[in-house]
Amino acid sequence: MPEQIFINTIEQPWVDLPQFPGTQFLPLAEPVPDGSIHRLKMSAGTIIPVHIHFCDEYVYILSGVVETGGTTLSTGTFWFTPGNIRQGPHKAITDVELLTIRLGAMGAFELDSGL
Repeated sequence: MPEQIFINTIEQPWVDLPQFPGTQFLPLAEPVPDGSIHRLKMSAGTIIPVHIHFCDEYVYILSGVVETGGTTLSTGTFWFTPGNIRQGPHKAITDVELLTIRLGAMGAFELDSGL
């Protein structure tokens, strides 16, 4: 019988994402193959360019203010993006921490976010 797994995220190391300067990633679980449940930190001013995930994605803002696709969102906001929908850019207005559940592979990022 499988056992429960507990992760004390305070003690886990964050990983820098060099493709997105100003971001750090803390993986928590892989709910489906190539999927991810993770925390993401973005320093104020950080931009993640426009992109498409080929799967559904769920995001909850744990702290901070982020602008995504021209909409400004803050702590406590939850958003859902269906697979194959162009999203972003995501811009951290303040330092931001997100909890993200992505139900498949990462997807493709555009080189020029238009900002």
